[in-house]
Amino acid sequence: MDAHGAAVNYGQITGPLNAPISHIVSTPDGLGYWLVAADGGVFAFGNAQFYGSMGGKPLNAPVMDIIPTSNGQGYWLVATDGGVFAFGNAQFYGSMGGHPLNAPVNGGSFAQGGYRMVANDGGIFDFGGAQFYGSMGGKPLNQPIVGMADTPNGQGYWEVASDGGIFAFGNASFYGSMGGKPLNKPIVGMASDPATGGYWLVASDGGIFSFNAPFFGAD
Repeated sequence: MDAHGAAVNYGQITGPLNAPISHIVSTPDGLGYWLVAADGGVFAFGNAQFYGSMGGKPLNAPVMDIIPTSNGQGYWLVATDGGVFAFGNAQFYGSMGGHPLNAPVNGGSFAQGGYRMVANDGGIFDFGGAQFYGSMGGKPLNQPIVGMADTPNGQGYWEVASDGGIFAFGNASFYGSMGGKPLNKPIVGMASDPATGGYWLVASDGGIFSFNAPFFGAD
């Protein structure tokens, strides 16, 4: 794994995996990161601490995301059925596990005093102190929603579709999107930039698209 811009490579998995990696998230200070696999296994690098995982435990649905707490001393794992698993200082505020869903959950984000989850149809589910600012649930979409990101102060969020379409809610500003533009591969996720308030989109081939955020390069 190569580093670009100011990003530092703190390590990677070189051995065999029981299940594919589904997400990566940095520590709050950016000096480490966690990887999570579809079976709930967690791998910590840099100053990221390991607080436990669902690896080797029975799951009703695969894990698709990992959300760190504000101080990085814990994290939540999110499964596609909306199940949530809390580790370290992460508090369990509820989940969609066992509840009927119109579409599977594919990601989530930390919110002040809680967390959010987003489904493929754009539905948002808030728990704890997380505030609901709107969603694409029940609205027509050209392509399914594949991820979300919060604004730096948590008072808004973006949803991103696989065609690169962006939908902004709360105090999230729209800086542009790849919707309606040709893509070599579909978009699979996004991240917000706390320095500029902008965001990056990432495609399945590793392509990066920056909107009001610096571009540091990609493989």
